[in-house]
Amino acid sequence: MVKAKYQDVLDLGQALEIQNGEVSEDNGVLKIKGTAKTQYEKDQLWDKIKAIGGDNPADIMANIDVADTSVYHRHTVTSGETLGKIAKQYYGDAMKYKDIFAANSDILKNPDLIYPDQELIIPNL
Repeated sequence: MVKAKYQDVLDLGQALEIQNGEVSEDNGVLKIKGTAKTQYEKDQLWDKIKAIGGDNPADIMANIDVADTSVYHRHTVTSGETLGKIAKQYYGDAMKYKDIFAANSDILKNPDLIYPDQELIIPNL
């Protein structure tokens, strides 16, 4: 029953390719465990858990590790994106584009010139 309630969380875990995943149910509590690639992916899982169960759900326990703690995420640029749009997606603030630009100064020389398929570091702030 509780597994069905959190099926969207499990589906997201599969879509994000969470590694070493384990799912069990014990006395009405769903226990999930695994390793996300980045903190951003871990945050996505927690956001989905909270959307379903509230800020402090009692019917799910999640133990999600992060494989790469050196960055918040690694983002592959798609056509039409700007650093401002990317910053808004990850931080909720387009002006944080400066932080992304600074973290990628080895491959970016102008914050207005990014190209599809470039992999950008989204730094921990």
